[in-house]
Amino acid sequence: MLLVTGGAGFIGSNVVAALNDAGRTDVVVCDVLGHDGKWRNLAKRQLADFVPPAELMDWLKGRRLDAMIHLGAISETTATDGDLVIETNFRLSMRLLDWCTATGTPLIYASSAATYGDGAQGFRDDQSVDGLKTLRPMNLYGWSKHLFDLAVAERVARGERLPPQWAGLKFFNVFGPNEYHKGTMMSVLARRFDDVKAGRSVQLFKSHRDGIADGDQRRDFIYVDDVVRVMIWLLATPSVSGLFNVGTGTARCFRDLMLAAYAALGAKPNIEYVDMPEGIRGSYQYFTQSEVDRLQRAGYNGGFTALEDAVDAYVKGFLDRTDRFR
Repeated sequence: MLLVTGGAGFIGSNVVAALNDAGRTDVVVCDVLGHDGKWRNLAKRQLADFVPPAELMDWLKGRRLDAMIHLGAISETTATDGDLVIETNFRLSMRLLDWCTATGTPLIYASSAATYGDGAQGFRDDQSVDGLKTLRPMNLYGWSKHLFDLAVAERVARGERLPPQWAGLKFFNVFGPNEYHKGTMMSVLARRFDDVKAGRSVQLFKSHRDGIADGDQRRDFIYVDDVVRVMIWLLATPSVSGLFNVGTGTARCFRDLMLAAYAALGAKPNIEYVDMPEGIRGSYQYFTQSEVDRLQRAGYNGGFTALEDAVDAYVKGFLDRTDRFR
């Protein structure tokens, strides 16, 4: 039996889909469905159970799992309820870490590229305590993820007992099917696709930094299928533990992302550049790019989908269909 926390969410539901496609129906999801249609992410899936987060620790008592994939979190970078975020993202994660340690259960968990803050210290996935302490997350979400990374790193440094396999994954800018419930946290491609399809202009931010063109702000965009492939590989490779970046290793600009969407539809580009709100100009990131050599040295050779190919697959396979769900 496998447990996927956050299994009704964006990345989690894609993990559940991959497990089902591999023949696993003994998958348990822990999540909150709410009222935003998130259930549709699992409408085509088979589950062994569905557990509300408030009941999870009681549900785990006396159980054995093949592995736990812990993706559940308050992931909004604009979240402001500090107590709720810490309870959900840090304290629950610590309880699950202790449970996996006590029961000898492999644990794969979601960290985040948000732990890198403004990127001033680079994007190297150094899992040492000293290396992690140089990072300065810029929002509550990133800080909560950073706290858990530090807690795990401290246990490693002190030689304390840990799960037989543990892997923290620092996801970069993931996009793909089943992200539609995320509102403003959806990828720019998902948010703007209807405009692209209808021929309306797509608005991207102007640059307010010398030497960088409008729309040339860059991110490490990674297709969700690539992210899932890394996690499935980890499940099949229990000898690998550590903290790893999960990105393509190549930064691409927002303009390229939207041009790929136009190309997938065979449509003429119609991009408009608008001023960035003054309130975010001082903290806006112009560049993120993961370093993926640690993951590759650990033995991962699954590769990453090129941006244009990923956008083409997303547009033609999901966004431009009546049923956009996986």
